[in-house]
Amino acid sequence: MLETDLAESPVKGQALRQRLRNFRPDPESAVRALGGPLFWMRRLRAIEDAVAQHERQLDIAWHELAEETDDPDEFARLWRETAYGWSFAEVNRLITRHNRNFPAEARLPMDPKTRDFIRVNGRSYERKPLDASWILARWPARRPG
Repeated sequence: MLETDLAESPVKGQALRQRLRNFRPDPESAVRALGGPLFWMRRLRAIEDAVAQHERQLDIAWHELAEETDDPDEFARLWRETAYGWSFAEVNRLITRHNRNFPAEARLPMDPKTRDFIRVNGRSYERKPLDASWILARWPARRPG
């Protein structure tokens, strides 16, 4: 918008300074975008969905066990048994595949100082597999209240 256009514009105030962008989208990214979400994006979504499903099931199981068991020691024993017996096989396979393939699929650049891939939003791209300690950190082995 030129300054002469501002005078005729219904918007009042000072003209915004022009912000120059120091990038141009490459044709390869446009072609990749035509196929929809990339494979690593779909896999991350599948991991998040699977984790959310486990969280729902574990929350129900924890509350049901708390209602059924009055003895705190018995509750702790039964909940630990449940936690150590819980299967995360499917989601952990997805997490392993993500940790192995994500850097190449997402074309992460390398950090020459650390000789590792750069951090994504300040965090490592790797996900930790889920296990009993993950369960017990979120749902402790003690009765509520």
